[in-house]
Amino acid sequence: MTDALDAADELNRRVVAARTEPGRSVQLEALSLAVIANLPVLLWGEPGIGKSAGLELLAGTLGVPLETVIASVHEPSDFAGLPIIGADPAADGVPMAPPDWAVRVARDGRGLVFFDELSSAPPAVQAALLRVVLERRVGSLALPPAVRIVAAANPPASAADGWHLSPPLANRFVHLRWTHEPRTVARGLAGTWPAPPVPVVDPAAISGAVARARGVVSGFLTARPGLAHHLPADAEARGGAWPSPRSWEMALRLLAAGYATGARPEAVSAAVVGAVGDGAGLEILAYLEELDLPDPERVLARPEAFALPERGDRQLAFLTAVVAAVQGEPTRERWEAGWAVLAKAVDAGVPDVAARAAADLAALRDTSWPVPDGIDGFVDLLQLSGAFG
Repeated sequence: MTDALDAADELNRRVVAARTEPGRSVQLEALSLAVIANLPVLLWGEPGIGKSAGLELLAGTLGVPLETVIASVHEPSDFAGLPIIGADPAADGVPMAPPDWAVRVARDGRGLVFFDELSSAPPAVQAALLRVVLERRVGSLALPPAVRIVAAANPPASAADGWHLSPPLANRFVHLRWTHEPRTVARGLAGTWPAPPVPVVDPAAISGAVARARGVVSGFLTARPGLAHHLPADAEARGGAWPSPRSWEMALRLLAAGYATGARPEAVSAAVVGAVGDGAGLEILAYLEELDLPDPERVLARPEAFALPERGDRQLAFLTAVVAAVQGEPTRERWEAGWAVLAKAVDAGVPDVAARAAADLAALRDTSWPVPDGIDGFVDLLQLSGAFG
């Protein structure tokens, strides 16, 4: 009988054996951006569509361990921790012991924690998971910063005993729709699966990426303040992505990750929409497409060579990005270059557009730095604010 099973195992090994070839996947690239930004991400897709396989591929590409936890079969105490009696409870309290998977992740110091079947978990379990996602704590154990959190869920209509996610939990995830490509499946079952590359952060691009992302989000919300927070009316929409100050911060981090990695626009778009929802996401993407924001680092290197955009919203986004770039590395040379940029707003007859950026730039001044010439057009504003009092 042993020989027969050995032959069966060899048969099964050959059936699942496959080679890989280079390929591209927008959804895997969007997932990678969320992981790079260290944001909790939730994959929505029908059962059996390859969500777990995608996580295994990503973990293998990143070279980190993957810990899978089936949320629907756990109790709230499995995430909140089990109380254990210490030596002196009256003095030390009662610590909450973490489960074994959390201990393994903490010991490794990095990795992906994958909460599967999240929408099949009852509300009490979702409430316990909220602390894991929000505070990154499991019982009394704090997860290391290098640990990333990913979850997967089936739509409530196709999940066993499915539940809508609570709004507080849903608003802490980047929501990505996970689909399949029939041709990819057919070729994979023939023995060849794609191996999409994972975006990698370019250290030299970090400062400019953060500054550009700040300019985009700040400029957009200045123009569309009504989208800063909008809780949907129906339960299903509240269990997905929707705009809030928290999710806009997520969008900011995703845009920065996209700029720093040179990710494809389709992947950045999917990630941003997954943070703030379809309506707000499509609006900021349209705004971003028209914005054509230059790299603020290049502008600071040669402030005399750039031309201020004509549209007011573009001017505001650009000047915000320039100040953010100076803030990331506040040297005297960069600070003075920032004023040279803002002076062009005065020359263009729109000092009011640059007023907020001027106040922020003034706040970065080291007391040993002299007042630059380009500040003349903002003197009255800055004296009122006390920036150079």
